[in-house]
Amino acid sequence: SLHPLPPPPHPTPLLQTLPSCRRAAMSVEAGDNVKKAARIAWTLTDEAPALATHALLPIVRRFLTPAGISVEPADISVASRILAQFPEALTPAQRTGDTLAALGTIAKTPRANIIKTPNVSASVPQLMEAIAELNAKGFAVPPYVQEPTTEEERANNAKYAKVLGSAVNPVLREGNSDRRVAAPVKAYAQKNPHRLGKWEATSKSHVASMKDGDFFSAEKSHVCAEPTDVRIEFVAEGADEAVTLKEKVALQAGEVIDASRMSAAALRQYIEDELTSAKADDLMVSVHLKATMMKISDPIIFGHVVSVFFREVFAKHGDTFARLGVNPNNGLGALFAKLKALPDAEREAIEADVAACYETRPRLAMVDSDKGITNLHVPSDVIIDASMPCVVRDSGKMWNKDGKLEDVKCLIPDRSYAPIYEACLQDCKANGQFDVSTMGNVCNVGLMAQKAEEYGSHDKTFNIKQAGAVRVVDAKSGAIVFEHAVGEGDIWRMCQTKDEPIRDWVRLAVSRSRATGSPAIFWLDEQRAHDAVLIAKVNEYIKAHDTAGLDISIKKPEEAIKVSMARARSGKDTISVTGNVLRDYLTDLFPIIELGTSAKMLSIVPLLKGGGLFETGAGGSAPKHVQQFVEENHLRWDSLGEYLALAVSLEDLAAKAANAQAKALAKALNTAIGKLLDQNKSPGRKVMQLDNRGSHFYIAMWWAESMAEVDPSFAELAAALKAGEASITQEMIECQGKPVDIGGYWLPDAAKCAKAMRPSATFNALIDIPVKMSHLDPEGSRTVSDVYAKLETNLAEVRKNISEPLTLAEKIVYGHLDDPTTIPKRGETYLKLRPDRVAMQDATAQMALLQFISSGLPKAAVPSTIHCDH
Repeated sequence: SLHPLPPPPHPTPLLQTLPSCRRAAMSVEAGDNVKKAARIAWTLTDEAPALATHALLPIVRRFLTPAGISVEPADISVASRILAQFPEALTPAQRTGDTLAALGTIAKTPRANIIKTPNVSASVPQLMEAIAELNAKGFAVPPYVQEPTTEEERANNAKYAKVLGSAVNPVLREGNSDRRVAAPVKAYAQKNPHRLGKWEATSKSHVASMKDGDFFSAEKSHVCAEPTDVRIEFVAEGADEAVTLKEKVALQAGEVIDASRMSAAALRQYIEDELTSAKADDLMVSVHLKATMMKISDPIIFGHVVSVFFREVFAKHGDTFARLGVNPNNGLGALFAKLKALPDAEREAIEADVAACYETRPRLAMVDSDKGITNLHVPSDVIIDASMPCVVRDSGKMWNKDGKLEDVKCLIPDRSYAPIYEACLQDCKANGQFDVSTMGNVCNVGLMAQKAEEYGSHDKTFNIKQAGAVRVVDAKSGAIVFEHAVGEGDIWRMCQTKDEPIRDWVRLAVSRSRATGSPAIFWLDEQRAHDAVLIAKVNEYIKAHDTAGLDISIKKPEEAIKVSMARARSGKDTISVTGNVLRDYLTDLFPIIELGTSAKMLSIVPLLKGGGLFETGAGGSAPKHVQQFVEENHLRWDSLGEYLALAVSLEDLAAKAANAQAKALAKALNTAIGKLLDQNKSPGRKVMQLDNRGSHFYIAMWWAESMAEVDPSFAELAAALKAGEASITQEMIECQGKPVDIGGYWLPDAAKCAKAMRPSATFNALIDIPVKMSHLDPEGSRTVSDVYAKLETNLAEVRKNISEPLTLAEKIVYGHLDDPTTIPKRGETYLKLRPDRVAMQDATAQMALLQFISSGLPKAAVPSTIHCDH
């Protein structure tokens, strides 16, 4: 594990220890009345959630271990995903298994119970930063070359494609999305409404999109009548031979496929027209895309905005930029970084030309006014689902270069989803800001399983290099399914949506409407090719469900959001039933308005094969929180999402593993969450206030208190935590106010993180109770942590003499060598081993132990267990 946490209180196999086939073979389903093994996979990710996990996971284990529930860390951080792709470039000690792939296999089984913390969907600049840090720490992973010219570079880029953008979600999301606000969270928000900016009817803010030439205008859709394969090919203008872009896409019966293209010429003209209009209207401008999830198409669109905005600079210095490897898709920040390689005079001349563009172009919205970071600096800095809700929250405004809010023209090129944001802005102009204290809730049922719709299009998206046509051809019949005329620079993509997830999506929508009594609205536009196909399927599949007494309808997205906003303003709840992209957008838009953040949402993914994925909100990974933590030792990350996810995870375990204590733990945790909110013990934003670590303490205190009411074994812990409240919180605040070293950003030092995130010795002593190998062992016996620490020490010594990777069996055996400097050879070496425990059975073993007793020795040298069955 790249981010190892303090040793678990009982043997906890890491998910990457066994190949997925071995794990599957070891999974045995018990009968309905048999208590099954209870395991939770807890993802280790990046940035603020990763830091919070170092403090939270030991607490979780302290409560769950007595219930027989193991918590297994699964490292799916950006660094771990990179290293998993290049084992051949690493030393044996540096290699790590592909944990994400292993976790994806588990997600397809009934036993899956996964808590997913927010992860970084890495942009190209972030990927390159992570590679540089890994290289600096001795990991010889290859560079990422944006314009590969050799077979090796192309092969490396194909591996890095599995790390870039939304690499995690498509693997784990083997089910559709059920996102809603937990009752105590909604009640708290209404009693303690967060600030929303006042809207004026005179606001000039609006959304501007393309009128033609976008994906919406060119979309075509098709339903596969039977299983088949298709290939994607390109025919250049005037050419007879087709070039294969993708050899094979396997399709299932009933699967929906779509294809579309965005015209580069139309896109660039739209950008120029809107910039000219904004300048004439004296209106600030911003662009809103999803360069992380849409990791192929949206960085290209972003690059067009950059190169059009700074058209004169790119025209004048094109040769220099080509020599430096400047790519506008990476943003203005990457351009400035490349310029550092030039002589000062040449660099300053180009920087002056960039500055001159600001005089002839409209003002740019800012990401960080103090540091001069604009909306066009980094493609992943302004993500539409997070940025547009903030425009609504802040009176239709964004930050300008002077650190003040002002009206803004929001560029969202494609019309597929942009109209919902324009409808929202216009609604606020007409009706004013929302009233958090009275507004209803808009939850979401989202179609996302098995890489549904655009979020699964990465491997079927292409930037066309010359004019011609792109075709999708049926491999069996040779028939052309789709064909698009394309020009140089156009973006062409194909999406897939399988039939099983669509059926489950309809089922989940009906189920949620029945459970809540709220109307459910399918957000589908019959004028859009893909949506027209889905409407037909919804109308057919809904016949299989009892909808008597339910209010279920289909509306185009602009109308659906108008109805939902009107109901919310009148205090009524509505269920939005959407595709994958709108799921992502709406589960930020309404939560940010209702709750102040999407991180407080309850995100449940009932997996298609019966397991559960529990996501900890949609609040991102908060890089600014890490910056503040490193500078001030104050982490303002709110782990409410983790607490909520753990509670529903335990409820799921209670039902599926026949574990009554898991049910009690879930109920007690929900009680603790309610107290955390009611007594305002969430993290403060400023140094010397209660932070993430302090909130963890209060969750632990109230969790133990609630558990003690039903389980006396928690009474001592509850009393000790209550008695230590003042000293523990003081220790957690006194540590703040000075810089802290965590040993890296993408690959931080685990020991340093644990030390920084667990600053209270008093609290740690109560949580880190040593776990013996047996409850019968006398005081002073070796603990499980001791055993695993010795094993790791031995293996470190063994690896000095063995260069090959070790099998699991070898790790166990060599980890117990009496002399770890031994160089064992298969079939030759007699191994002297030091076992951790001797397990003896039947009469012979009992006779042997009686002889030891009669010898007068006070105890056996090794802890021993006798199984007396006759």
